[in-house]
Amino acid sequence: MDHDRCIGRTGRAAVSWANGRLCGFDVETTGADPEQARIVSATVVLVGAGRPTHTFRLLVDPGVEIPAASTAVHGITNERARAEGRAPADALAEITRLLRTTWERGVPVVAFNGSYDLTVLDRELGRHLGAGVTVTGPVVDPHIIDRALDRRRGKRTLEETCRHYRVRLDGAHDATEDALAAARLAWRLARHYVAQVGEPPLAELHDRQVEWSRQWADSLNQYWRSQGRDHTIDGTWPVRPRRA
Repeated sequence: MDHDRCIGRTGRAAVSWANGRLCGFDVETTGADPEQARIVSATVVLVGAGRPTHTFRLLVDPGVEIPAASTAVHGITNERARAEGRAPADALAEITRLLRTTWERGVPVVAFNGSYDLTVLDRELGRHLGAGVTVTGPVVDPHIIDRALDRRRGKRTLEETCRHYRVRLDGAHDATEDALAAARLAWRLARHYVAQVGEPPLAELHDRQVEWSRQWADSLNQYWRSQGRDHTIDGTWPVRPRRA
C-alpha cells in the first residue's frame, strides 16, 4: 500500500499529538559508531489514530562486510544481505522519501536515541548520494525525554526503558520491533508527562528535546572535565554535525 495514503492528515488531537498518527523509525547497522556504520535494515512504521498499522521494511546490502558481532545483535548475515538486500543508494532514497512524506503530512517521526539513527542516515546519504538528512518536521525521541524527566539510575537502553514504562517490546534489535516500541513509548510518555510532553505542540516539544540533549551533554562534559578526562560528547540533536 502506498505510504502517502497510509498516513492520512492529522488534525488537532482531542488531548495530545500522541492521539494522532505516529511514525516509528529505526535502523540496524554494521556498528555502533554513526560516522562509520552502514545501514543493513530500516523500518518506517505508521501507527495510531485508530487506523491500521502500516509497515515499510527495507533490507540493505551495505556493500561492506557485516561484522560477526553486529550479526549477533540483529541477526542479519552477509549472505542474506547480499542475496536479498537492496543497493544502498536505492534504499537510502526510499527511506528519505518515506520520512519526507511523513513530515509533509504533519506526522512526527519517533526514534529512540534518534540522533544515532538519523546521523547514520545522514552519513550514508553523504557516502552514496552526496546528500544529507533534512529534518523538515518534528522528531520525538523517547530516550531524550526519559533521560531529561526521570533521573533514575541504571541503563537507558530501549529494552530497559520499555520495561520501566511497561511498554511492549516484542524483539529488541529488530528494526521493525524497535520502531514499534519507540512509537508505543512516545504514546506512553505523552500521558506520563502530560505538561512537559503531551500538551505542548510538536514544534515546541521538538525544541525542548534539542535543549534537553544539549543540557545533558554539557553536564556530562563538565563532570568528565572535573575528573580529568579528555573526552567530549556532542549533544547536538537530532542529527550530529559532520566532522571537519
